Amino acid sequence: MNNFPTFADVLDARRVISRYLSRTSLYRYSGLCELLDCEVYVKHENHQPIGAFKVRGGINLLSRLTNGEKRKGVITASTGNHGQSIAYAAKLFGINATIVVPEKNNPDKVKAIERLGATIVEQGKDFDDARVHAEKLSVSKGYRYIHSANEPHLIAGVGTIGLEIVEDCPAVDVIFVPVGGGSGASGTSLAAKTVKPAIDVIGVQSEQAPAAYLSWKSGKALSSDRMETFAEGLATRVGFEMTVAMMKKNLSDFVLVSDDEIRHAMKLLLEHTHNLVEGAGAASLAGALKMKEKLKGRTVAMTLSGANVTLSTLHSIVHH
Repeated sequence: MNNFPTFADVLDARRVISRYLSRTSLYRYSGLCELLDCEVYVKHENHQPIGAFKVRGGINLLSRLTNGEKRKGVITASTGNHGQSIAYAAKLFGINATIVVPEKNNPDKVKAIERLGATIVEQGKDFDDARVHAEKLSVSKGYRYIHSANEPHLIAGVGTIGLEIVEDCPAVDVIFVPVGGGSGASGTSLAAKTVKPAIDVIGVQSEQAPAAYLSWKSGKALSSDRMETFAEGLATRVGFEMTVAMMKKNLSDFVLVSDDEIRHAMKLLLEHTHNLVEGAGAASLAGALKMKEKLKGRTVAMTLSGANVTLSTLHSIVHH
């Protein structure tokens, strides 16, 4: 299945994932409604067993590997949540997993991956260095390489988020989704727009790491030298073919926010929802605040994609 995922794939992914994961909550918060002057719902992917949305895609993909692929094991590169997703699913299905992470990666996320039983390999200064190394190792060791974005089953898996949002809140007009590699935005927009074509799905990325945004604007996968965001989940240096094409087709808009705006949104979510939020997870609210004037009177859902924030980052946010 090298072709693009379809809505039928999302429905099939839901059938698989529902055996292993509970549906996440979609809650309305009056404080956020007041703040944005519209109806606001938060999709709590931070309540997944790994604290992030990507576990949906990991379970959907690994459940479909051939017996030969399962025996050989899998490898991927990650700064954290994608790695935890693959490690979690690998443990579930009894598959050996190797996760390549950058050398100075978030230590909490590295420990979390190790706790799930995966082997950690440290290589390079950022995600893209780690990704290149993982690709080489997959060839030399015969592992099944799992790309963090160009994987139809990953995208279909996380697409179930869009399906759940539209089912739980049929009145929804706009969905804000954080963008790193773009699997979440691609899957969510595919599912939501199939069920409700008039819906606007809006991607949000840090202006400190704008590769996916630049790719979306041009319609082809581009790289960016700029990648300085503190939000690991948004920190990619290149756009990926499959997700860029899907976002170009299905996103109504794509906004860039500053790291300070993301930090402010983390604090607001902590205050109004009493939920722990990582930088990428708060990007949705940061984007909505930036587009506040266009949201009046509309019903807005935002994906709180993850909660894996270090104590030191949390401390700096609270005392900012």
